[in-house]
Amino acid sequence: MIEQPAAAAVPSAARRPNTPQVLAWAAWDWGSAAINAVMTTFVFTVYLTSEAFGETDANSVVLGNALAVAGVAIAVLAPVAGQRSDAGGRRKYWLGVNTVLVTLATAACFFVFPSPEYLLPGVALIALASVFAEFATVNYNAMLPQVSTPRTVGRVSGFGWGMGYLGGIAALALVLVLFVQPAFDWPGASEEGALNLRLVAVFSATWFLVFGLPVLFAVPELPRPAASARPGILASYRRLGRTVAGLARSEPHTLFFLGASAVFRDGLAAVFAFGGVIAAGTFGFALSEVIVFAIAGNVVAAAGAVAGGALDDRVGPKRVIVWSLAGLLATAVGLFLSPGAAGFWVFGLLLCLFVGPAQSSSRAFLARLAKTGREGELFGLYATTGRAVSFLAPTLFAAAIALAAPHVAEGQAQRYGILGIAAVLLAGLLLLLPVRSPAKSDV
Repeated sequence: MIEQPAAAAVPSAARRPNTPQVLAWAAWDWGSAAINAVMTTFVFTVYLTSEAFGETDANSVVLGNALAVAGVAIAVLAPVAGQRSDAGGRRKYWLGVNTVLVTLATAACFFVFPSPEYLLPGVALIALASVFAEFATVNYNAMLPQVSTPRTVGRVSGFGWGMGYLGGIAALALVLVLFVQPAFDWPGASEEGALNLRLVAVFSATWFLVFGLPVLFAVPELPRPAASARPGILASYRRLGRTVAGLARSEPHTLFFLGASAVFRDGLAAVFAFGGVIAAGTFGFALSEVIVFAIAGNVVAAAGAVAGGALDDRVGPKRVIVWSLAGLLATAVGLFLSPGAAGFWVFGLLLCLFVGPAQSSSRAFLARLAKTGREGELFGLYATTGRAVSFLAPTLFAAAIALAAPHVAEGQAQRYGILGIAAVLLAGLLLLLPVRSPAKSDV
């Protein structure tokens, strides 16, 4: 096991969380919402899968495949990237580097013009931004034990997720009144050449950079370990293998949880990644309607995350996750069967309600499993290997659409992507059920 300095990895149970650090840490989540909500969920991917780039079902398949390739890259590269940043005492440094790379890839989407030949560059930039965002999240999630205490980790985790959703509301509201349905006339609202939507990319990059900076100043860097030769890439993979083997021998339920969460968190990510695409392509929402729904959905998701964090401290994280995944599956079936926009509003908001608690309690679950002095390592492993199957949901989403396309009316195949996402959530739930919950004394 990789040893981390105890003081940096986990605060004492007796110490209260540092409020300015918690706020700065959560501000990064607030800022990243511009990438998650605006770019990859409700606005820019809707633009990329619109008729401006060709047939909508085909565009959805291309987007799904691009995100699947990004998931494979994350699975191969992220575990060692996170391990090396922790071992070198450069967690905050790499959080900053990857945050900047996300903003650059996002800003470059300004040059994606509404024409079929720009589809591949557009989805490639979105996929690249998602890879760098995941590398940044590796280090961001690993900071949770630094800014919380064992007794407050659930609430701090829920607060971070809630801030992310609220940041999504604020960013989407500004996008709506500045670019999509401008409240006043200004040059950036022009729809000629989709200028307004391309400027959304510049707005999102700026938003993320501004709100992603405070954590880099407020939270201290990890102490550097004793001087030693830095392992090469192959040695880092061998070290990762030894870590996983050690968990299998001494803490199998921790390893089981890492595997189960890797699957269901991929399904949770897909709910948001393809939610806006389904709203527009299957249920006929205009872009402005997608954004209004997104704002409402983020309000519901924020409430769910905060409430789930409080419930987590009372009943334990496993129950919160199981209840949330069961709710998501029932809601996904209802959404698939819904004939019109009213059904999407009802079942879509229910999906948002259940996603937040599952995400927040998953992070808190691992915090309760971690032993003193090993929290940093386990959070790094969770954040990196948690995306080991990140290609699964995009692949099944795209495959379900491709399989259904020959058998349904044109433009209706996209609906079947919902079943692909539901299959991933079901697999994650089944894998989680045998995992032992943290001891009551740890909750």
